Amino acid sequence: MRSFHDLGVPADLVAALRRRNITEPFPVQVATLPDALAGADVCGRAPTGSGKTLAFGLPLVVRAAPARPRRPRALVLAPTRELAAQIHKELEPLAAARDKRVCTVYGGVGYEKQKKALRRGVEILVACPGRLGDLIAQNAVRLDAVDIVVIDEADRMADMGFLPEVRRILDATSPERQTLLFSATLDGDVAVLQRKYQRDDAVTYEIAGAVDEADIEHHFEELEATARVSRATEIVRTHGSTIVFTRTRYGAERLAKQLKTAGVDAAAIHGGLSQSKRDRALAGFKDNKVEALIATDVAARGIHVDAVACVVHFDPPVDAKTYVHRSGRTARAGATGTVVSFVARDQRAASHKLRRELGLLPASTQPDSRGTDRRARNAANRSRRGNRARGASRAPQHHVGS
Repeated sequence: MRSFHDLGVPADLVAALRRRNITEPFPVQVATLPDALAGADVCGRAPTGSGKTLAFGLPLVVRAAPARPRRPRALVLAPTRELAAQIHKELEPLAAARDKRVCTVYGGVGYEKQKKALRRGVEILVACPGRLGDLIAQNAVRLDAVDIVVIDEADRMADMGFLPEVRRILDATSPERQTLLFSATLDGDVAVLQRKYQRDDAVTYEIAGAVDEADIEHHFEELEATARVSRATEIVRTHGSTIVFTRTRYGAERLAKQLKTAGVDAAAIHGGLSQSKRDRALAGFKDNKVEALIATDVAARGIHVDAVACVVHFDPPVDAKTYVHRSGRTARAGATGTVVSFVARDQRAASHKLRRELGLLPASTQPDSRGTDRRARNAANRSRRGNRARGASRAPQHHVGS
């Protein structure tokens, strides 16, 4: 196993990582750090929970030059407030080790505190595209001095309609910038973004860890609608820390109340809540004061909690990509996890199609008495992860762990 020092991370930052008990790099860090630290453009296909924040965060801290007021030198674009806040939390202690400043800007809160930080000057700016666009329009920040940009979760950025704003933002940065792009998928609009805004010699890494390779046990249970709440209650009591996905804000609020009535500590998180309420719900979940976090897809994109034992698809995902994003909340950072999907009678065909697309219908799999598909490939998956952890080659396009 290569160490952070072997990958080119300076000794002071290796020490800062060690103080946080981070000593062994994940595959995405092993693959991308040498090129990113050297100033190359890097495109990484990596799933949620793979360790990509440090993969781009360490190069930002190393390479960001001192900043003047209102003119940051490094920029991270993230699709949601929660993800932006999580990135800030990861980067701040590393930046502090080098006397560099980090500021995060997103909507749902007032402008003045963010403007004040920008006036003082920040080396690293973490931003959601909408709020950053507003601040640019108000002349509160200029991006012409930004010479290293990270686009995190670019696929979700595209799904949420942010790419036009992302393009305007990138056009305002230095044309000589280094661009690091991370996404769960590299097709469609993300591929266009990659071609237009990364150099011709950009290095692409594909980090294994899709839904069929993670150490997750997947269950699909046929239930009547009236039985879903009681079954969700049972699952939370069995597994503990659980994220439950609903289709709508109303559904999230309603289910949270129903679970509370059943004796489960639950909190809803969705785009209709104020930022302070979303922060409280997420903090309660992280501190184990809340057993079940009831989330819509948009709000859940920024939920990064390593100790989630189970994910429940209370309402079915709209497609396979959404299933992967939802399910990626568990089995993070090398842990194991359980994913349970509720299937109504009229959803059987759609569920079967989804499982086929995801590769969750191997010939050796038989449904149990609850209609549950049980995975039988965990041992092989653990072996694959062991192979991935030993490093990656350095060809123009890299498939790490394949």
